Amino acid sequence: MSGADPLLDSLRAAVAAAPEDTTLRLHLAGLLIDAGEQQEAVTHVAAVLGREPGHPGAATLMARALGTAPAPETSSAPEPAPQKPGFDWAAAEAEVSDVVSPRFAPDDAAEPIPVGPPAGGGRFAVERPDLRLADVGGMDAVKKRLEAAFLAPLRNEKLRELYGKSLRGGLLLYGPPGCGKTFFARALAGELGAGFLAVGIHDVLDPWAGNSERNMHDVFLAARSAAPCVLFFDELDGIAQKRSAVTGGVLRQVITQMLAELDGVSADNEGVFMLAASNMPWDVDPALRRPGRFDRTVLVVPPDDDARRAILEYHLRDRPVENVKLKPLVARTEGFSGADLAHLCEAATEHALLDSVSTGTARMITQDDLLAAAAELRPSTGPWFTTARQVALYANTDGTYDDLAAYMKRRKLL
Repeated sequence: MSGADPLLDSLRAAVAAAPEDTTLRLHLAGLLIDAGEQQEAVTHVAAVLGREPGHPGAATLMARALGTAPAPETSSAPEPAPQKPGFDWAAAEAEVSDVVSPRFAPDDAAEPIPVGPPAGGGRFAVERPDLRLADVGGMDAVKKRLEAAFLAPLRNEKLRELYGKSLRGGLLLYGPPGCGKTFFARALAGELGAGFLAVGIHDVLDPWAGNSERNMHDVFLAARSAAPCVLFFDELDGIAQKRSAVTGGVLRQVITQMLAELDGVSADNEGVFMLAASNMPWDVDPALRRPGRFDRTVLVVPPDDDARRAILEYHLRDRPVENVKLKPLVARTEGFSGADLAHLCEAATEHALLDSVSTGTARMITQDDLLAAAAELRPSTGPWFTTARQVALYANTDGTYDDLAAYMKRRKLL
């Protein structure tokens, strides 16, 4: 505090003498904000909110102190009617906005740029991701596999012609949930400079007879009309389960339609690059894994040390952290997925926030908060590897999951 204003000094002394006087404390906070002493003002307002969480005047002053109060309207529209007394959730959100970042941080990637509606007026929009594999921290083994299996043949047309390498066939990304398969798919589209069309089970399945097959046809129609385009099927095991395990007729018809579209029975798929992701590739209908379809696989495992460091930096970059050392956190989070790491940062933020509320003084997120959150969490990938272990041991007779078995042996999970 500056202490240069006699009036402020007098009010500080008065508040010190009567700390329970809410009106006096808020009056001082308002004058402090006007004088540019926001940090001291936050301390006084927080003390009031600690005793009276629903105090509307305190919430408004907190928003002013944190610089989140809305700008005054210049419109001549009538002012809204005064609200009944009660907890102001909007003000409370503004109150902590400088302490807690949004739950889902905005991507560094640009907003999707529509390529245009597909032929026939379909409803599937194609975007162009502004991502590259270099934007993915670490994960060098996955990047090399993607380069060899997918990117190198596409980038080197003369070598492809020399070796007679066909562009037919697609790539299936598989691994535990939350490890960035969709992010890798977007980055591959960015590397190719191609459009990107992501499709999930809700985009295809429809309860009315014939609509699901029509939706599948429209998906391919949209991708062909926007070529070059990466057509990405998320959770392929949900869209194309093994037909031997399907009891209803709708999924059987969807798979049949998908196989026809992949084979280019009714139209040419030139310039359409097929990608898919699955947490359970062993549940995908075997017909989709035959040559010319999704015949190549890449295992996307939990992030390695470099990737975990990059993910932690990403999720902490806009939060008020102090003296955080990432090396111990990286070591402590072996086996965590990207989603687990995001949850860790959220949990540490909540710990610091609750402590700030209880003490009445906002504080920074520290190393102790992050380590405490890490100690409370367990990798969500554990159940997936329990299932994958059975597959690697007893269902890998053709070598499809050799990379999975090798990874689990290195991690001593097999």
